Amino acid sequence: MNISERHLREVFLPPWIAGIRKTGALGVMTSYPTIDGIPVHGSRHIMTRILREELGFQGVAVSEGEGLETLLYTNVAKTPKEAGQLAINAGVDVSITIEPGYLKPMVESVREGKVSMATIDRSVRRVLELKQRLGLFEYPYVDPAKAVALMHAPEHVALAREVAREGIVLLKNQGGLLPLPKTLRRVAVIGPKADHGRNQLGDYVAAKGANGSGGCQTDVVQEVITPLKGIRHALPGAKITFVQGCDDLPSSRDEIAVAVQDAREAEVAIVVVGERGQGETGDVASLDLLGRQNELVQAVVHTGTPTIVVLISGRALSIPWIAEHVPAIMQLGLCGEQGGAALADVLFGDHSPSGKLTVSVPRHVGQIPIYYNYLPEKAYTMQRYGTEGERRKHYMDMDATPLYEFGFGLSYTTFAYGNLSLSSTVVGPHGQMEVTLEVQNTGPRMGAEVVQLYLHDVISSIVRPVKELRGFEKVVLAPGEKKTVRFTLGPDDFSFLNQRCEGVIEPGTFEVMLGSSSADIRLKGTFEVRE
Repeated sequence: MNISERHLREVFLPPWIAGIRKTGALGVMTSYPTIDGIPVHGSRHIMTRILREELGFQGVAVSEGEGLETLLYTNVAKTPKEAGQLAINAGVDVSITIEPGYLKPMVESVREGKVSMATIDRSVRRVLELKQRLGLFEYPYVDPAKAVALMHAPEHVALAREVAREGIVLLKNQGGLLPLPKTLRRVAVIGPKADHGRNQLGDYVAAKGANGSGGCQTDVVQEVITPLKGIRHALPGAKITFVQGCDDLPSSRDEIAVAVQDAREAEVAIVVVGERGQGETGDVASLDLLGRQNELVQAVVHTGTPTIVVLISGRALSIPWIAEHVPAIMQLGLCGEQGGAALADVLFGDHSPSGKLTVSVPRHVGQIPIYYNYLPEKAYTMQRYGTEGERRKHYMDMDATPLYEFGFGLSYTTFAYGNLSLSSTVVGPHGQMEVTLEVQNTGPRMGAEVVQLYLHDVISSIVRPVKELRGFEKVVLAPGEKKTVRFTLGPDDFSFLNQRCEGVIEPGTFEVMLGSSSADIRLKGTFEVRE
């Protein structure tokens, strides 16, 4: 990974700072990649100077599975023994897999003076301290009765359903097709993801046989509620037909004609498509739907039956045809064991969707990397070239904007923003600024809106993004209800890294932007940071 020190600190480190320095995380796994020429398993700069000395990490650092091999195949170490020496001296306390560098050859390394006993004692002490904190010396065994009572308890199932429901993102709802009435008598459920429970769980969970892709090769012991099951449970009196239609990878399965017939005879067609979990080996050259899934969707849409597309995937998928031609689209992500029940809650109006995208969705894989917090030169280029009507077409063959921007997500109701207020127009570099606004539900249904606050440093000595997310709040509102939303900005929000990668706060003007997504900004204000 070619990452500059600035990029490392501005993009990758903030979550680690939050997890370690602010909330005291005690477990870290070392990363596989080589960063700026040094494999992380042998990088004292990352594993000790940054992780422990700078962030104050007090826990245990373990290797990745067979992670010491990264030092061998990158030719940094000649033997497993040398790899072990580099890793433990860098700060890797425990080898998570049985690798020779941390076994008998480590004893030899100590005897030869390549690894000090003080270093061994350091790592052993860290392991023992963590076990002490966890109470493993006093209570080393699990309580089977407690495990049985806790595993899959009703409140945990309910929580899984709530989490899945809150995570659903409504991408399109043309003509108010959704929510669907519960008076429907015939529904066609179609697609390779409509009744594939294992696929909803992501990677590294219990699996069996051909459907497994990493993790423990055992049965999933609890029932997984698929979209098909959730829809059937929600409409017990309706005729719910199901046909897979095709596979999610190229195969001989061809049930598209059957799917078309089912769709023609139904009042509505719900097509569930997406991607197959493949663990760490699941890279793809394209973000398009694999196999004949896109063809399946097109065939169903061409029947004229109102169609809803449901996406189950762990990454953004480029779906330009679906976005243009399908009236209603939902993104479920990897929705877990209650995903189908959560989908039914939203489909049939028992819950109004409020999820927002945490990534920008590209129109085409050629747009990658694509993100909302780009630098000003991109904005300048898009405005500089082309006529007024073509300014968004930075590419010769397509729009340069994302298909769906970061923070995007629709609701079954509408929201109005107003009465923006800043506690002051001037704040000191170490002071705080309170931002308040009012949000009102202007539609006919109960709903929740995720209000997003973005900040822009107008003039700075280092080029800064056009906007950066600095806060978000979910507010639940009844029809007609209005609530005040508050944000507090402070020194962490005003600071950035200077040319020496030191955190600084420069005097100047900041623009505050509040809205429903990174592109849908409803309110703006400015304030000054002064010495």
